[in-house]
Amino acid sequence: MKFKNYIALALFAGMAAACDYTDLSPLDSFTDQSYWKSSKDLKLYANGLYGLLSSPSATLDNTSDNFVTSNYSSYLFDEMTVPTEASGNNGWDWGNIRSCNYFLSRYQTAQGSESEINKYVAEVRFFRGLLYFSKVKMFGDVPFYDKDLQTDDTEQLYKARDPQDVVIAKVIDDFKYAIKWLPEKALAESGRLNKEAARTQLARVCLHFGTYKKYHNQTGTGALSANALLKEAVAQTDTLMNSGKFEIVKGSDAGCDQMPFSGYPLYYSNQFTQEDLSANKECILARFYEPSVLTHELGRQVQNGGMGLSKDFVESFLMKDGTPIYNTGSGYAGDDNLEKEITNRDPRLYQIVDNNHKPYYVRNGERILNEPANRVGASKSVTGYDCVKFHHANTVQQEARNSTFDWFVYRYAEVLLINAEANAELGTCTQDVLDKTINKLRDRVGMPHLTTSPVADAKPINYGYSLSNLIYEIRRERRIELVAEGFRLDDLKRWNAMKLMENPKTMLGIKITPLSVSEFPAGTFDGQNGRPTVSYNGATYLYQYKAAKQLDDAGRKWKANDRRFLYPLPKQELVLNKALTQNPNWE
Repeated sequence: MKFKNYIALALFAGMAAACDYTDLSPLDSFTDQSYWKSSKDLKLYANGLYGLLSSPSATLDNTSDNFVTSNYSSYLFDEMTVPTEASGNNGWDWGNIRSCNYFLSRYQTAQGSESEINKYVAEVRFFRGLLYFSKVKMFGDVPFYDKDLQTDDTEQLYKARDPQDVVIAKVIDDFKYAIKWLPEKALAESGRLNKEAARTQLARVCLHFGTYKKYHNQTGTGALSANALLKEAVAQTDTLMNSGKFEIVKGSDAGCDQMPFSGYPLYYSNQFTQEDLSANKECILARFYEPSVLTHELGRQVQNGGMGLSKDFVESFLMKDGTPIYNTGSGYAGDDNLEKEITNRDPRLYQIVDNNHKPYYVRNGERILNEPANRVGASKSVTGYDCVKFHHANTVQQEARNSTFDWFVYRYAEVLLINAEANAELGTCTQDVLDKTINKLRDRVGMPHLTTSPVADAKPINYGYSLSNLIYEIRRERRIELVAEGFRLDDLKRWNAMKLMENPKTMLGIKITPLSVSEFPAGTFDGQNGRPTVSYNGATYLYQYKAAKQLDDAGRKWKANDRRFLYPLPKQELVLNKALTQNPNWE
């Protein structure tokens, strides 16, 4: 029987961080005098921060060129307004950071060995680093605090924002401390942070800011230059790769109830519906679930998300032989219907987009396909490209709050993609690097290996600048492999590639042809209640926003220094603290 550790979200953590009643000793609550005695106290407090880790969701990539949602994004159409007050929704909230600093100002009285105490200090510093990483991505310069502020800390409370690089250096320090003191995965409690997860997160941070600085022409010195950050990303991922602890795994059909059709294995998509990731060698850190103990909603959410993959995303998949679809002699069958589109394409396409080669339900051992009517609809797939990456065919898993398949928080595939990209940006991506990284992912699905001199795409997507064929293909691989895992918008921003959003195909769905129409119920695409369509380049496509937005809407165009690269500070915060300044071009 598998062993899983379920980390309790301790209410005490939030209560202790929110209040400072250290002069009182109520009988029914903890105080600073009675707490902070042992490593168990530190562990209990740290438990309350685990909710900050990634959790099951089908909507992590919604604001990107990968997905179209039922209601258009005010952010992507540049209709966002400056918030009035700070909240968790707009990112300018400091409660969780204060929770971390509250711990870090008090843990020293706990009794225990250095390694046992510092293990929990490392967890809390990991979470603080995670929070500040998010803050810098959103706002750029932000005030850095390393202690929990009191009402009389006026100088700190009303200080200006610290420069971005000052905060990034603190973030890196937090993760390096975590790497030093966290146990290796093999020695860590199941479900708790480990050294390898901290390495992965640090590599993610360094890749993000290394490429952001490079493509936004930001200066940085010493360890915070673009090249130094990229080298650190390589070093951290090299350590993980050389450890021999992790592999790219072909997802097992056992326990998944997916029952793949002959000739259409689900080695990729099965990884995301595994009932037990505790021994999975692609898993660096997971959230674990168990029937009647701890469950989630993803199995239901993924069926009723009111979103769909974009035409542009579907066109990014190569042919099965590695050729871009619009290159001469590719053998692309066209897009008159979905069956033609997926023919002889990268096998991940039929495992990500709902189609007749992937069972949607398995009932009493029988495969059942999704009805065409369910593939197009305002509450289903608004593009006709329904994302089934996290779809579980077992109908029990699709019930409300009844999903029990585990969730990757960090997986080895990302490590390989970071390593390949960072090496490519540094000019050190050899064939050996590709064989140890990208080609491991391709081997899983039977795709041909990427070489250091790939063929150019005849119709490349427009990044707004030129880049090598190698970097182009590594980015393509990252887009496909990590779709719906919450990376895409950050990737576009760090690459300074928001020009991709100008492509109308990022908003389009399936092509409307006599063949595709014949596969759906009458009236699906015409009549007063039919799905909205639009003409583009001589063809007709599903277009969810026809009633509200034109295909060439100016809001989708990003300026060289567009205000949306950073988010606005709430108005009230600028009034309360005169030292704060608003981000550029936000009134």
